[in-house]
Amino acid sequence: MTVLRRNCVVVAMSGGVDSSVACLLMKEQGNEVIGISMKTHEENGDGRAKTCCAARDIQDARRICQQLDIPFYPLNLKEEFSQGVIGEFAAEYSRGRTPNPCVLCNDRLKFTALLSKAKQLGAYYLATGHYVQKIRDGNGRYHLHKARDLEKDQSYFLFGLSQAQLEHLLFPIGRCTKAEVRELARTAGLETAEKPESQEICFVSSGHYSDIVESRYPALKGRRGVIVNREGQVLGEHDGIHAFTVGQRRGLKVSGADRLYVTQLIPEQNKVVLGSKEDLMRKGVLVKGTRWINPDLVTSGLEVETKIRYRHPPIRSTLSVLDEGTLRVGFERPDGAIAPGQAAVFYRGEELLGGGWIEEGIDA
Repeated sequence: MTVLRRNCVVVAMSGGVDSSVACLLMKEQGNEVIGISMKTHEENGDGRAKTCCAARDIQDARRICQQLDIPFYPLNLKEEFSQGVIGEFAAEYSRGRTPNPCVLCNDRLKFTALLSKAKQLGAYYLATGHYVQKIRDGNGRYHLHKARDLEKDQSYFLFGLSQAQLEHLLFPIGRCTKAEVRELARTAGLETAEKPESQEICFVSSGHYSDIVESRYPALKGRRGVIVNREGQVLGEHDGIHAFTVGQRRGLKVSGADRLYVTQLIPEQNKVVLGSKEDLMRKGVLVKGTRWINPDLVTSGLEVETKIRYRHPPIRSTLSVLDEGTLRVGFERPDGAIAPGQAAVFYRGEELLGGGWIEEGIDA
């Protein structure tokens, strides 16, 4: 059995400035530091898109580790990523849902496969460049709070973390602003100091995400269907519901007197339903597959702030526990940015409580 060394930290290196500075800070604190990167997919573009985990990013991570004079290990996770992230991404779109691949990647790879590898290397800790703060209370329980830099806060993507995982995780830059991170990198002469941030879906560096879906589900390509209004009147045709998401208003190829939005996708009928912005509004959501940082904090009637998309403003809400893993979330005010398949993430002030997957919008 491998003995874990508490002064040994494996740093997940994405090739960007954030993980580079996380690595720098861990070394400056006197730890034995090892860098590791995930090879997750083959690039399908020209290599210049603002994504992460591409071949050039692994080379950047390697150079940072050379600068800091620490070991570096690339880890081939292409098969796991293909099945657990890209496969689920395509499957969800084929079902008329809107997935969040970054949540899937964190949940199924970064904090499982990488944490396992860290322990194999004898490291007690895995550190990442996420903007989030881990806090331990007087009873030894761990809590996750939003980052100091709220514009960069990434707690939304980490609702699936457990107490057992948090015991072995570090987030060195959670108390830094992005400007401070870049300045630390410049001062240390790190090559990634001015590197642009990753912005797109990492495995969709060119073309449209629907190309990925069609590569997994060829029968969807060119599968024409109808676009209708709420009354069922045909407004036009589409080439596949997998190219649409609830709330979408651009690229509909249908004109009307009023602005139209996708209000519903009906995969079994291959039908896209359009309506007004008011038609999108719902009083709450049904959420399944919920996970909690501290499960003992969750009870029916708990008042929280709910984020139904990463950049969407939080909505004051009340939770009703229906059964294990299923919640009814009632909003203080109706909202229209509800897309089945997206993550609903719950906060109490600055603290991340947990989250789950939106099943549908509700009106009661």
